Formats: sequence, C-alpha cells, structure tokens
Amino acid sequence: MSSTAEMEAGGGDESLDVKGAAAAAAPEPSFSGHRWTSVKPVWTLLEEAAQIKTEGNAFYREKNIRSAIGRYHRALLVLRGLDSDVMTSLKGFGPEIPALTPEQEALLRNTQVDCYNNLAACLLQRQNVDYSRVLDYSLRVLQWRPGDVKALYRAGVATLEMGDAQTAKQYLTEACREQPNDANVRKHLQRAEEKLNLDLQKERAMYRGMFSLSLKSSPADGINQTNSASEEV
Repeated sequence: MSSTAEMEAGGGDESLDVKGAAAAAAPEPSFSGHRWTSVKPVWTLLEEAAQIKTEGNAFYREKNIRSAIGRYHRALLVLRGLDSDVMTSLKGFGPEIPALTPEQEALLRNTQVDCYNNLAACLLQRQNVDYSRVLDYSLRVLQWRPGDVKALYRAGVATLEMGDAQTAKQYLTEACREQPNDANVRKHLQRAEEKLNLDLQKERAMYRGMFSLSLKSSPADGINQTNSASEEV
C-alpha cells in the first residue's frame, strides 16, 4: 500500500472516462453579474475538469509543483459553477443550472476531493510550508469524504506543526486505524504523543515547583507569626 505522504496521482479516479474532454485552454465558465453564462454541457465541464486534474498529476510526478498547483486550481474553478453548495447562495439570480445526476455528482465530488488532496500534497513539498492552507484543504476533503486517510494524515501533520498536538493525535490515530502499516502515519502519531507527554511532564514539573515553593514559605510564615505573638505578650 502506498504511503499517505505521497499524492494519489493514479487510483480509481483516473479510470474515469474523460474522452472528448474540452481543451484546457478553452474559456472557463463565468458569471455575468449573478447569471450563469457557460454554454458548455455539464458533462463537458466535468470531463474538462477531470482532464485538467490529470495534467496536474503529470506535473506532480515530474516534480513541477508550481504547474501542478495551477492545474488543480483551474480544475476547481471549472467545477465551481456546478457545485450546488456554491450555487445555493445565487438562487433566484437568473437561470439555474440543471440538477446533476448521481453519476455527475459523484464525478464532481471525486474530482474536487482529488484536487484538494493533491493541493495539500503539493504544499507539503514546498520549502516553506503553509500548514494552515494544508489543513484547510484537508478539512474540505473530510467534509465530503469523512475517513479519507490522506486527508486525515495531512490534517494531522498540519495541526501538529501548528502546535496542536492533541488534535493532531486525533487525526493521526484515525488515519492509523485505517492504515496501520503506513510508516509516515505511525511516525507522526509518535511525534504527537511525544509532544503531549513532554507537555504533560512540563506541566507536572511546574506544579511540583509551585507546591515546593509553597512548602518552603509555610515555615517562615509560621516563625514570623510566632515572633509577632511573643512580642505582643
């Protein structure tokens, strides 16, 4: 089984039929005010986005991260006008797009999930990683596909690097449950647990120090009180 540290450039989604997909340079769907102006059929847009995503995967395999990111963003832009979650806020402003069939809805979500997962993978390859964006992309995936191992892993890595070891442990524990033999998941889960143990030790040491200081100050207070009382006598 492949490591979750790698981007899924292949897999079941790549077997989708994208024959006849429009060229990547074709005009993208757009809005005129609040009106949907794309004249392309729904299937054409879905296939176009899937094809652009495939191009992004090829760039990723070639280590051309910048071009891969550009392709994934473009694929998501093509799909934006077909996403009911996005279009709901525009209801009542011009003609509505046709409702997607279950097959079209599945292709839409699968392509979106792959693009966001792969964007997170791309960001993790950069020298200066924006972990907040990695987390954002991973959470988008988990919104549509709860239990996605790659998204759980990357969300765990991001939250751990952002300093939240407790949340990181939750994500990584779930990822490890789904993929127990993945070395990267286990490594980062161990890192999260070590960080939590270190924080716990520091907290205990702090309380021990406070308790010890309290004990040291108590006898002195008692002597002072005794002296004051004898002086009064």
